[in-house]
Amino acid sequence: MTKIDILLGLQWGDEGKGKIVDALTPDYDIITRFQGGPNAGHTLEFNDKKFILHTIPSGIFHPGKINIIGNGVVLDPEVFKKEINMLSSENSELTSKLIISSKAHLILPTHRILDAAYEKAKGKLKIGSTLKGISPAYTDKASRNGVRVADILKDNFREIYNSNTERHLAMLAGYDLEFNLSEFEEGWFEGIELLKQFKIANTEYLLNDSLNEGKKILAEGAQGTLLDIDFGSYPYVTSSNTISAGACSGMGVSPKAIGEIFGIFKSYCTRVGSGPFPTEQDNDLGQKLRDQGVEYGSTTGRPRRCGWLDIPALKYSCMINGVTRLFMTKADVLSGFEKIQICTSYNIDGKNTDVFSFDDDKNIEPVYTEVDGWQENISACKHYNELPQALKSYIRTIEEATGLPIDIVSVGPDREETLFRT
Repeated sequence: MTKIDILLGLQWGDEGKGKIVDALTPDYDIITRFQGGPNAGHTLEFNDKKFILHTIPSGIFHPGKINIIGNGVVLDPEVFKKEINMLSSENSELTSKLIISSKAHLILPTHRILDAAYEKAKGKLKIGSTLKGISPAYTDKASRNGVRVADILKDNFREIYNSNTERHLAMLAGYDLEFNLSEFEEGWFEGIELLKQFKIANTEYLLNDSLNEGKKILAEGAQGTLLDIDFGSYPYVTSSNTISAGACSGMGVSPKAIGEIFGIFKSYCTRVGSGPFPTEQDNDLGQKLRDQGVEYGSTTGRPRRCGWLDIPALKYSCMINGVTRLFMTKADVLSGFEKIQICTSYNIDGKNTDVFSFDDDKNIEPVYTEVDGWQENISACKHYNELPQALKSYIRTIEEATGLPIDIVSVGPDREETLFRT
């Protein structure tokens, strides 16, 4: 039996997972998403075109590859419809290449409205939600009130929908929020009809049967490790398990089926929304990183907070995921910095530690190691050996700190700007 490889983000999301999944897809038969929803934005660029995927796996552009939306995903039919319309001009085989788990949960129009109501009620304590209805959908799932994809095929689906909508409207009566439900519903029901055109299946059987047949599977994570509902910087997290352990429950496979675990990280750090960020540079340097890295959310458009690479956070993510190989993205963004800082530990209340801290209230002072930067434009490099010595030294420093090899270095947003070391 073959194994399932997992690719996931090791920071606060936006690490470039979509691009790397796209680059790895030729080596696999099946690509599957195992958690999250349209709060994710996986960006792919090739042939002078740019695509942003929110729900559909990033292997969708390759012919002959099966893409699966797993049971751990929460799916918004309206967002799904927009993605399919975007992809239709590029791909005419979508209904044969894309399969949806019957057990995936639906994001209802009222989930999005509830998300906005909850965030508004928090006032200054806002989490930084994308307002896509993710949290309310997962809340309904956990409380056994959720609506699953399989339900859309039932004769009484409209009754199921109305019952849940009425329950949500009763909850919204306690919040100060104006909304027009019909504005949310039109595109949503159009998306439901489109969903019915795709294969809806018990994908856990499909995946396990495929493993027994020797097919190669790549699991694609969304968001990032430090946004995990259990192991992230709670409460400033997403509503699902983004770590490697979540892949098993999000696909319906045994831990014995897991092979390599690829961890992807940026050459620096970014974060969207509230929450602790020890190495944040809320200054001109941070703005330079934001401008050079075009650090604005692909889902929300919000400017991302930017800062230096955090080794204690990276090592923590590698530990809880069992990472076997590292992939570094956006190395090109650091071009032009004379000196680069790497956080190697923290000073907390006068004590030095390399234990990642989740406490937003502690006086955390990053301890930095300074290394030489590089001035060359590296986006034209086609082979690892062409990279500047200063960048290679930067890579070796990270490898020594984590004890893991960095096998891929991304030097630009395009599919072709991906350097494989092996």
